[in-house]
Amino acid sequence: MNRLIVLLLAAVDATIAVAVGIAAILAPLTVLWVVALPGADWAALWPTTASIWQFAMLVPLSIQLPAEYLTATGIDAAAASFTLSFAPLAFVTFVVVFAARSGMRASNAEAWITGVGTGTVAVAAFASVIALTSVNDTAGVELWQAVLFPALLFGLPAVAGAIATEWRDAGHGATASVREWCGRTSEEWAQVPGLIVRGTAIVIMGLVGAAAVLTAVALTLRAGEIVALYQSSNVDALGAVMVTLAQFAYLPTLIVWAIAFIAGPGVTLGAGFVVAPAGVTSGIMPGIPLFGMLPDDVSGWLLLLALVPVAFGVFAGWVARSRLVVTQESMGHADASSRELIGPRLAIAGGIAVLSAASCAVLAAMASGSFGPGSLAQLGPEAGPVALAIGLEVALGVSILLLSPRREATADLPSNEAQLTAPLD
Repeated sequence: MNRLIVLLLAAVDATIAVAVGIAAILAPLTVLWVVALPGADWAALWPTTASIWQFAMLVPLSIQLPAEYLTATGIDAAAASFTLSFAPLAFVTFVVVFAARSGMRASNAEAWITGVGTGTVAVAAFASVIALTSVNDTAGVELWQAVLFPALLFGLPAVAGAIATEWRDAGHGATASVREWCGRTSEEWAQVPGLIVRGTAIVIMGLVGAAAVLTAVALTLRAGEIVALYQSSNVDALGAVMVTLAQFAYLPTLIVWAIAFIAGPGVTLGAGFVVAPAGVTSGIMPGIPLFGMLPDDVSGWLLLLALVPVAFGVFAGWVARSRLVVTQESMGHADASSRELIGPRLAIAGGIAVLSAASCAVLAAMASGSFGPGSLAQLGPEAGPVALAIGLEVALGVSILLLSPRREATADLPSNEAQLTAPLD
């Protein structure tokens, strides 16, 4: 494919990634402005939309409530300034998936550097324009963060998608050279990078699926508490719709919380409120309806949820071990189990555990932050404990099948079996 076409397609991908997020925020805000705030200043619509988009792209907002608002609502002046960084991950999820697909397509066109670079620069350019045209006295941002964070959210997944495709399909280039270098050492070592990535994908996708099921069960069982929090918020129908739409954007965030709960460390909701399988530490829970899904108490049986990462680690180890055995058999070794090298298996087990832990640490960091002053200053899981728990649990599961000795096949049948299988006269 012509590099100019790749460049144009990458620019279109970047435009769509930004435009969809802006439109998803601008549309309901416009309805709110027309229906509920007919006398409001239209000039504030764009800065508000831009600030929400920046917030959704993980850019921290420095909130400074105006004095008139403090007087009208009776809010303490000490709570007038705070940081808002607890972002909804629905927008991030869309950008990451879209960027990865863009990188894969650029790799298939044999111009992934051009495609990824163009898309990342285009997103940075759009973010710069948005930041420079939407100065907001109430919600301020650092310009470098407002430009860098959206660019990284697009660029890093695009690079990952491109390199994964290059490793699998490329016949030339730097990635293909590294793959060929690994292949020159031994067939087993050539499989190591791919099996680490595949095993990590199995673990992460499995954890996301299990966490989604746990989230759905919690929402179902705690529906009454969620409704009660809606009623106590005293919002009208339009307000309830807007609150519900905003909470939908946080569903991926809650799934990451569920991963932290499954792993063991749990999540923190403000000062003194911790929800984990080991128990619930009471505290002041924010009055957000969706937080009604969090339990008041837990059963000790929920500690068995820690076996879920172990189980997915076992499955990842089985997939990797099976692939290594197939590789040995393809090399002409009749007894593959006796030819297996311990080095590649150790590297795969350690790589899957470390990469799974790092991935969950990144997810935990993105799913936590500040949502206001006081008790809302810290919400979500802590990246360090989550990474440690996931790493140890996955390492245990992977090691069960990947590092355990395999039973050697016997070449000769026992005499009694040989007699049973002898042909009849």
